[in-house]
Amino acid sequence: MSERFVFGYGTQQRTAAPAARPDTPSGAPAPAAAPERDRRDWAYLGLLCFTALLYVRPQDTLRPLAFIPLAEIAALTALAAMVYGRMSRGLSITRVTPELIGVGLLGGLMLLLAPFSIWPTGSVQTFTNMFVKVLLIFVLILNTLTSARRVREFTWVVVLTTSYIGFRAVFDYARGFNLIEDGRVQGAVGGMFQNPNDLALNMVSVLPLAVLLAMRAHTLMGRFVATGGALLMVGAVVASHSRSGFLGLAAMLMILLWQLGRSKPALIGATAIAAVVLLPFAPDSYWERVASITDDDKDATGSREARRLLLGEAYRAFLDHPLTGLGAGQFVNYNPPGRVETWRETHNVVLQVAAELGILGVTVFLFLIYRALIAGRQARQMLPLATGTPRRSRWGQSSAAPPAVISQADAQFFEAHTAALAAAVAGWFLSALFASVAYHWTFYYLLALAIAPREIIADRLAGVAGAARRRKAARPALQEARV
Repeated sequence: MSERFVFGYGTQQRTAAPAARPDTPSGAPAPAAAPERDRRDWAYLGLLCFTALLYVRPQDTLRPLAFIPLAEIAALTALAAMVYGRMSRGLSITRVTPELIGVGLLGGLMLLLAPFSIWPTGSVQTFTNMFVKVLLIFVLILNTLTSARRVREFTWVVVLTTSYIGFRAVFDYARGFNLIEDGRVQGAVGGMFQNPNDLALNMVSVLPLAVLLAMRAHTLMGRFVATGGALLMVGAVVASHSRSGFLGLAAMLMILLWQLGRSKPALIGATAIAAVVLLPFAPDSYWERVASITDDDKDATGSREARRLLLGEAYRAFLDHPLTGLGAGQFVNYNPPGRVETWRETHNVVLQVAAELGILGVTVFLFLIYRALIAGRQARQMLPLATGTPRRSRWGQSSAAPPAVISQADAQFFEAHTAALAAAVAGWFLSALFASVAYHWTFYYLLALAIAPREIIADRLAGVAGAARRRKAARPALQEARV
């Protein structure tokens, strides 16, 4: 019953007939697909389980679970089901997109440049212990988010689990527990949430998705849950006292309002009212730390000056090793004569990749960020064709409406989804300019979610085009049979 309330099962009728499947081998008839809600896809279910385990990290709370690799089991099960399912339909192991090529190329550079690293074994371990997992899950997401319903459900899992981490951060801050550096809250679990700045970065990245669900949920219960999650994420950013989180939050909100405010003007007013109501609750210590962005005298820990030195040291490391870099994950181990901030990360995602993977690595990484930002525009450009909207000529005449391959409800969801993802990627990027998170999960989840609508729409359109080609090819034989 709770799934019905949150995901909105059974709340609206699906009127659009499923399109022919584009992955069907050329010349073969499209198999009759079972209704989407009745089909059990273990690859997709495994992805949902893995994502929940990745975010919530129950092994950090229940210590006995640390001896059971639950996330790895879910991931391997899902990947095996995905490979089996695609091969049983005569398909390649994975669909290929420019983004997948980019992620794979980034991983390939980690291995190819490892022999030139200051610590080759450490560079290889960065790939095997972290990035290869990111790459495999990216492939899994790319091949399992095949409908608007799945994108919506997957987004719900990300939002609910992040809301849980936000709740624990706010609760710990309120009771003065799990604090560092004069009152900054850490994440209640390890992994990508433990560091206060990483905690804030993830809250900023997922907050637009919570706003999306608060606007587009099918039930009042769903809207209430998503709104509560959004407030918890904002509270966690404040509790972290993260300056990068503040900058990312401001940028993300401006872009989100710009994207959604055109179709939902009331959202701008609601945001202004929420800011007026909530800002007075932020503690003075938070505003003191935010003020240190521009005022050295407010920075009691000296971290602002340390960051400035690290930026210079990372840039010099790139200039010293422009082609091969220091090796993936090895800037922290790079201590040439004259380095002041020893044994520290770059605290800048672009310089991290530039210093560690050289010019080729940073080019590929910037390409992936660019693709994440334009994926929404690409999807929106295909929506009129996908919904059967008649096209107008330059003389104002309307052409015949093409067949609709997605419903209007799904099209509206994709429009809002792409706007939210644009804000999420922008918020992540600004926060990541002060963090070393190039090989972490957050960006690649956002990238996969950003390209999902485009791939779904393209598949549906390709399915219709493929069916039309098959009908055209069969027409002479049909005419001959009639004669």
